[in-house]
Amino acid sequence: MNATSSKGLKPKHQRLVLLSVALVALIGAGLLAAWALRNQASYFYLPSEIVAEAPAPDQGVRLGGMVEMGSIEEQANGTTIHFIVEDGTAKVPVSFTGIAPALFVEGSGVVAEGTMGPDGVFVADNLLAKHDENYMPKELAGMSQEQVRQQVEATLE
Repeated sequence: MNATSSKGLKPKHQRLVLLSVALVALIGAGLLAAWALRNQASYFYLPSEIVAEAPAPDQGVRLGGMVEMGSIEEQANGTTIHFIVEDGTAKVPVSFTGIAPALFVEGSGVVAEGTMGPDGVFVADNLLAKHDENYMPKELAGMSQEQVRQQVEATLE
């Protein structure tokens, strides 16, 4: 027998086959994950997009915009609030039952997660309040930069 002939693949070809199998497996896993999550995506809508074409009533979506000044109304039960989210061109009424985040105020940004009701009111299950880049937690307000640094370092230890 010849020294160059062997019963298997050459190491160079083995690496090529393993690389091909790994690539196919990776693509397959990505496609499988995308297929599994196709109905779980929560789309972000602006008020003008919801007014133009409302999502299906059972479709979970996110509505983002600014809380209109003077629109927050707390209900008698103490846990339900009604407010309006606007983007400068359109307005969408929102109803939320639960505890609103501390940063949720009129004129601030908000992302409401929920569904569109048949009456045109967005029913939020969760509220995410946004703040600007100058936000300072009230616990750190009034401290010097050095005191803030020390406080942050103390929490990291």
